[in-house]
Amino acid sequence: GTALTTLSTVAVYCGLVPVFVGLIAVVHPIRRLRITTRWRGAGVAAAGVLLVFLGWSLPVPERQAAGATRLDEILPRYHFSEHHERHIAATPAEVWRALHEVTASDIRFFRTLTTIRRLGRPGPEDILNAPAHRPILDVALSTSFVQLASETNREIVVGTTVIAPPGAAAPRTPDEFRTLTTLGFAVAAMNFRVESRPGGGSLLTTDTRVFATDPRTRDRFARYWSLIYPGSALIRRQWLAAVDRRSRGDRGRR
Repeated sequence: GTALTTLSTVAVYCGLVPVFVGLIAVVHPIRRLRITTRWRGAGVAAAGVLLVFLGWSLPVPERQAAGATRLDEILPRYHFSEHHERHIAATPAEVWRALHEVTASDIRFFRTLTTIRRLGRPGPEDILNAPAHRPILDVALSTSFVQLASETNREIVVGTTVIAPPGAAAPRTPDEFRTLTTLGFAVAAMNFRVESRPGGGSLLTTDTRVFATDPRTRDRFARYWSLIYPGSALIRRQWLAAVDRRSRGDRGRR
């Protein structure tokens, strides 16, 4: 599943480059790249478009969770996922505290990448438009996310609806996420899990999963996922790094 996501993303971005170059060459031929005519530029752009659609056409299989975490219980079936982890030289309690204190300004590139994702448009306060110094989990849970599970010093699971049919009520509880069958929905759940390590310190992991209730919605989200996946993965890794710094009282360094 992750390999297919990576392949799809690589194909899409490798296609977007010739689309961009080809369109420039249609306006003004690029002799250094031997795109000396507008027709050649159009051909390069067309090849890029084909590569993008090839990336979007890759199959997206449904996967089944192993059942070891609260996230597995809440979203046992899913189509898209990402996993990141970090060993932190702090106790689970220290990591848990830091996780709930981390702000948007603590997470390197967070505000830049979220501004790009919303195309620079202003909007109400939410996870993509978070104030710099408010805990990011507080922002999420007071706007578009709901808390689905929380075990102190162990695991927190939050969820949101990313695609919904017009007029339909979004799921709000663990049971509603787990049993969702209404066509036209795509829901996402994300966890942070802390485990004590035998050699000392803690392992902090985060998994994000998305489940779509029908093929049309799945394909629609697949196109979006292939575009945002690199930025999403970078945010998750930097989020864990920010928790690492805070758990050790190292708030100032980046």
